Amino acid sequence: MSGRIVARALTAAALAGMLALSTATAAGAATAAGSPPGGGAVEDLIALPDGFQPEGITIDPRGTAYLGSLADGDIYAADLRTGDGEVISEGPGIPAAGLKIDRQGRLFVAGGPSGVARVIDSATGEELARYQLAPAGAFINDVVLTRDGAWFTNSTAAELYFLPIGPSGALPDPSEIVTLPLTGEWVQQAGFNANGIAETTDHKALLVIQSSTGTLFRVDPDTGAATAVDLGGTSLEFGDGLLVIGRTLYVVQNQLNRIAVIRLDADGTSGSLITTLANDAFDVPTTVAAYGSSLFLPNARFGTPPSPDTEYDVVRVHR
Repeated sequence: MSGRIVARALTAAALAGMLALSTATAAGAATAAGSPPGGGAVEDLIALPDGFQPEGITIDPRGTAYLGSLADGDIYAADLRTGDGEVISEGPGIPAAGLKIDRQGRLFVAGGPSGVARVIDSATGEELARYQLAPAGAFINDVVLTRDGAWFTNSTAAELYFLPIGPSGALPDPSEIVTLPLTGEWVQQAGFNANGIAETTDHKALLVIQSSTGTLFRVDPDTGAATAVDLGGTSLEFGDGLLVIGRTLYVVQNQLNRIAVIRLDADGTSGSLITTLANDAFDVPTTVAAYGSSLFLPNARFGTPPSPDTEYDVVRVHR
């Protein structure tokens, strides 16, 4: 167990039991996380280990949240109902940015500036696979799971990466990785570009936010052709993590400390801003995951110089 784990951490036995239960029914789809069995009260604020530097979050149907550390790639699991948690996978020194969990309890983790994607067993913490998607220095930022596999964004290059996963659930060989250049209306800018990624409600296209322009794009997964989503003039500046539940899109606007809530057409070609959500406890939230009627967002605190003593947490808001 990491020496940085908070005092409230679970015992290894208790966490093992919690993870065994959650992994048995784990699902990557946001719609599944949005309709968990049993319901129950959840914590409004969940403390993370000091110095953890969270960025991504994903939640399984039983209410276990998994977060990755930009500092060293540790993976932390927390019970949303109690706030208790523990580092379940010691990082290899490769940062962990966005992450998602699939139905087999596997965590697909974007590796930030390493250019790497990793797959981790949430029950054991074992690294199952590692893929070099792009050269070191590229920023692999976020990931979405679809019916066919995992899509990753690169914030420093105009391309996406696809890991195909067959019906058996077998992980692909590195030779099977698909690199998809972004074309059409996509124009690469200075700074961070492709960031958060989601799938349209009809499962036929991808949604990608370009942080540098605040523009949401619909991307054809076969051709890479990107078209700006018609939001009626709404700008999504500082757009970061994306989450689609039904026809509702949640866009985390990190530096603005808020979430834009957008009603989308099923095909993702157009939408309109419904409202924005905020919380006084937000301190540069980056990504978002749903459990029941709640959204959970990790505070990355990018405006605070990181140190081993910096405190981090996860904030709940009602959706």
